[in-house]
Amino acid sequence: MGDNRSYEYQPGSQACRKEFATLVEWVPRGARVLDLGCGDGSLLKLLVEKRNVHAEGMEVSPSGVEVCRGRGLEVREGRIDERLPWANDAFDIALCNVTLQMVMYPEKLLKEMARVAPQQIVSFPNFANLKNRLELMFLGRMPRAMLFGHFWWNTGHIHQLSLKDFKDLLPQLGLAVRREVYLGRMPFKGLAPNLLATLGIFELARR
Repeated sequence: MGDNRSYEYQPGSQACRKEFATLVEWVPRGARVLDLGCGDGSLLKLLVEKRNVHAEGMEVSPSGVEVCRGRGLEVREGRIDERLPWANDAFDIALCNVTLQMVMYPEKLLKEMARVAPQQIVSFPNFANLKNRLELMFLGRMPRAMLFGHFWWNTGHIHQLSLKDFKDLLPQLGLAVRREVYLGRMPFKGLAPNLLATLGIFELARR
């Protein structure tokens, strides 16, 4: 069993993820894009190929940075939940895919995303999903359904949040939702996403 705090990447380890289609669709052609927590660069590479974006990234894992650079991507090594080394509005879009729950200071990350780009795209697992609720209720333990085979003590998911938690935070940061998409088994589109969705994808903008 691996430890997802180790951030060890191999080429192509994130090559196909279900949220990529929405993320690519939301990025305009030719945009300046910053991918924060870019992993092995699979999403950045796809954006370059499909949207002809000017792509940069930042990743905490040395192995992730190495893989990204091997793919010809401009990626810096460093933490994404502190002051970022870019000027205000250096990008059109700041993107953070399924990483918000893995940083120490998610509110700082969101503030920095809004500083360096007028548009932000954020996705994260919905901890309030029904599977998690049932596991906590009936098994009385930290739900593992969305920890991808890990346990409470060796997961990198340190801030478990729901879709509602996320939306409650945004006004405090001066951010507003422009559009949102939910993934998971949702038989009635748009109904009870905080209960049924496994992943939320949000496009944000400054208020």
